[in-house]
Amino acid sequence: MEPGFGYTPRMPSPTGRLAIYLGFRSFIAAGSRLPLRLTRAIGPTFGGAALRLLPRKQKRISAHIEIAFPELEQSQRDAIMRGCSRHFGLMLAEVAWLWSARSEEVEDLCELVGRQHIIEALDEGRGAMFATAHCGNWELLSARLPIAGIPLISAVRQLDNQRVDRAVTKLRTRFGTEIVPRGPAAGSRLARALARNKVNGLLIDQDIKDIPGVFVPFFGRPALTPSGAATLALRMRCPMLPGFIHRRTDGSHLAEIYPPIPFPADGTLEDKVEEMTAAATAAIERQIRAHPEQWVWMHRRWRTRPD
Repeated sequence: MEPGFGYTPRMPSPTGRLAIYLGFRSFIAAGSRLPLRLTRAIGPTFGGAALRLLPRKQKRISAHIEIAFPELEQSQRDAIMRGCSRHFGLMLAEVAWLWSARSEEVEDLCELVGRQHIIEALDEGRGAMFATAHCGNWELLSARLPIAGIPLISAVRQLDNQRVDRAVTKLRTRFGTEIVPRGPAAGSRLARALARNKVNGLLIDQDIKDIPGVFVPFFGRPALTPSGAATLALRMRCPMLPGFIHRRTDGSHLAEIYPPIPFPADGTLEDKVEEMTAAATAAIERQIRAHPEQWVWMHRRWRTRPD
């Protein structure tokens, strides 16, 4: 899964990195061999245990839910937090299952709605930006889109543990997604992908210090938000479409792609970037309000403050 949930962990020793890798491989080896129904029965137990073992994370989740939903009773906010731990336990189980799942099984698990919006965008021949967030099982979404014939390229941060990073990249590319490591060369590689009529998928719901961003409203507070998706869309004159995935009550998933965000008519490039980023962030907020237990509340979303 995507790292960086609001903190920078201290680099473990070589022995510690090897232990993490072996634990990761053991988890994948066990989970990929079990039926999905069985791993999903076990997953929430791990999610709940992790929350109890990380009291600082638990406190942060509670505080962030209160920021977003001040109108709720404490019991309602506690229910969201419990649902959050259950969701991430289920997500871990599903990620392990993806290592051995067939494309048709992924299709059966996740319904895709709105594919025509991306196909119509690609018909213009300039590629498309796909703006999404850490909502639902975003790793499943990354697998589902290329299975549907969408030429997806995703920009991600490389993990500190190189062995785990190679393994995760292998999973992410298993169904056809191309990976671009985040860094100085990422922008030019994504621009070239648009020139080849590809779809660039970017998660824009985190406060990331080392990439360009703008402050836009998020649950009533200014939040530093990555602006690369809007900048590329404006510079390359390609559509930017929001889209998300969420888990349904029957255990299946629904991935939805929405129509493109309109290009602003007036203003400087900076004004237009901010306006489009704000529109995409508003779509993310709507998704979180609809499924609050399926977002990464442990991330320090309002960490950076305006001057």
